[in-house]
Amino acid sequence: MDGRSVASEDRWGWRLATAPPHPALRPFLRSYDGYWEHGATPSRVRTLPSRTAVLIINLGPPMYLEVPGERSRGVRHGSFATGLHSGPGLYAHPGGQRGVQLNLTPFGVLTLLGVPPGELADSAACLTDLLGSPAAALVARLGETPGWAARFALLDRFLLDRLERGPVPDPEVARAWELLARSGGRVPVADLAAEVGWSRRHLACRFRAQVGLTPKVTARVLRFERAAGLLAGEPPGWAELALSCGYCDQAHLNREFRALAGCTPTGLLAEWREGRVTMSQ
Repeated sequence: MDGRSVASEDRWGWRLATAPPHPALRPFLRSYDGYWEHGATPSRVRTLPSRTAVLIINLGPPMYLEVPGERSRGVRHGSFATGLHSGPGLYAHPGGQRGVQLNLTPFGVLTLLGVPPGELADSAACLTDLLGSPAAALVARLGETPGWAARFALLDRFLLDRLERGPVPDPEVARAWELLARSGGRVPVADLAAEVGWSRRHLACRFRAQVGLTPKVTARVLRFERAAGLLAGEPPGWAELALSCGYCDQAHLNREFRALAGCTPTGLLAEWREGRVTMSQ
């Protein structure tokens, strides 16, 4: 794999393998995460909104996925992609899972998948519906390829070809995203609009089309992502956690967790410790 190493470990009954993508892909693709479940244990896991869109290449049994736009029932999926989410989701599977998760930036959805991220926000779509027959061929080849390094190299080649032909975001949208992401969602929308020289309305429209969510909702997700990440590690006191992530007070923090995680911070912390929560970084 061009001299790049693959990190591998066993955790909670799973074999996990992680590697960075080709350097040219990294503005669009954060990582490759391979997974292989040793047994066949049914599981239900809460998914949390973050700055990352997800592409799952499923080499095992289908899973059932609920996303904010489809909360009424679980939808059966094989290989699929999701955009950014503005709320919690859920996935359930019968066990025996194996495959590769690609953690995409919003512009990875646009450029590598060729899909306007606004069409994929708060939803999921079958990979073959998005990419056609090349997606089916890719899944089949990955299933036949031995070893994670070889699988990741195959993905590199497939995505580098798409990178050469894919659309790119407006420079103004890319700049607004950079400022929001770097600040953890703490730059006011009016300041973003002034920075890029657009009206707030025009920025909101173009940003939603090319990122998936409006700047205001994206800022909420980014603040929540930071707070949830701190909570999963060594969390400070509740008041300190709220203030460090841009919330007015602990009550504001609690309201945002209920809206974006579907539970309280203490409830989420308990699920973290039991391995029943996932958030792509």
